[in-house]
Amino acid sequence: MKRFALILALLASPLWAVEPDEILDDPVLEERARDLSQGLRCPVCQNESIDESNATLARELRILLRERLVAGDTDEQAVDFIVARYGEFVLLRPDTSGANIILWVAAPMMFVIALGIGWTAIRRKKAAPTALSDEEKAELAKILERDAV
Repeated sequence: MKRFALILALLASPLWAVEPDEILDDPVLEERARDLSQGLRCPVCQNESIDESNATLARELRILLRERLVAGDTDEQAVDFIVARYGEFVLLRPDTSGANIILWVAAPMMFVIALGIGWTAIRRKKAAPTALSDEEKAELAKILERDAV
């Protein structure tokens, strides 16, 4: 039973695309590189991190990231270097500041506006007509008498 659980755990775990020749000798630097590469998008695959992607460009980005860490860059400096070269598109979770705030706020605001329009439309449909006044009843009676003749 333990073997079956181990096999299931291995099959369920993601397959990393990091190749053995990319792995750093220093385990601390390698762990930092793995953590950072989980937050960087592969420009080719677009929905995978560079750590998961088998694309050539993702491999180059993994190597570049490791080179920057070995050179002594902090995590932020290494990521900033890659973002400067490839743009914010390579971030799996872009910043929520500057012009990006419009993108982060637009969808919820549009949803709230749509709910407001829908609620207003439903309330208007449900509004019951008011009863006729005495003047309107007299006018209606005159119209009906003319049509009956």
